[in-house]
Amino acid sequence: MKRILFLCVANSGRSQMAEGIAKQLLGDQGLIQSAGSKPATVNPYSIKVLAEIGIDISKHYSKSVTDIDPSTVDTVITLCAEEECPVFLGNAERLHWPLPDPGKGAATDEEKLQSFREVRDEISRRLKAYLKIG
Repeated sequence: MKRILFLCVANSGRSQMAEGIAKQLLGDQGLIQSAGSKPATVNPYSIKVLAEIGIDISKHYSKSVTDIDPSTVDTVITLCAEEECPVFLGNAERLHWPLPDPGKGAATDEEKLQSFREVRDEISRRLKAYLKIG
């Protein structure tokens, strides 16, 4: 069983999307969590772009990395790019996938949606490669 923790600062965008996608890919073959160093709220664009591909994260909420039990994590994947990534103080494999903060700098709703879609698709591509799926 894969036990993966996705980390980002606010646990609102990238890490939430990664959690949703990984849960869909692994089903009951994984324990998938996400958290952040400064938890906020789940970004509505994250919810919307995952709904477009049949994944419902509308009940997700942002969590602090300090709330994660280190014994439940084998792999930590950090997703921050330009900001300082949170630190996880557990004994786990560490991967870093620097992805841009979706929507940052976008002026219109459509630009924000497109940015979130691009990050969603890149997370999905990397997860499938990491998990050796498809």
